Amino acid sequence: MNDLKKYSDEEIVELIKKGEVTVADIVDSGICPTCFDKGNNHVLYGNNEDKMIFEDDDFECFLVGNPRAEGHAAISTKKHFKDMMEIDDEICKKVFLLSKKLMILIKEIYKAESVYLCTMCDGPMNHFHVQLIPRYSFEKRGSKNFVKPRFDYKENKEKLNQLREKMLIVKI
Repeated sequence: MNDLKKYSDEEIVELIKKGEVTVADIVDSGICPTCFDKGNNHVLYGNNEDKMIFEDDDFECFLVGNPRAEGHAAISTKKHFKDMMEIDDEICKKVFLLSKKLMILIKEIYKAESVYLCTMCDGPMNHFHVQLIPRYSFEKRGSKNFVKPRFDYKENKEKLNQLREKMLIVKI
């Protein structure tokens, strides 16, 4: 489906439920999938409250539901920005300070050797976010870690709670 803008949100939701519309279709139609998901009861990505690490007025930090590594997290702006070029300097500063703090915690709690930061807002429409992808000592270094196969999220309440507790004291 190339032009979903001619449909109401309710009609698009029904098409998603029938399997006739994908996230790629929404992006290709120039609709932000993140904003659409939030405005339509998480029909695209599902509710991620059980994976939420930290939230404030500007950002959501959460473990990714289809991670590339254990501890793979994302930081998403609450306000819509298509990509980094659209964010103001204050949000830019805050997202990178927040990323640094969360990267340090992921490395510590998940015993990662390093944590990569990646932002690839691409296509006709996207929602600015950064991904934090841990790399472990048994993995090769390099950019191939950005495209490691994804797998289903496996909850680890102990590590998630450690992240949550330590992020509560974050000041950005």
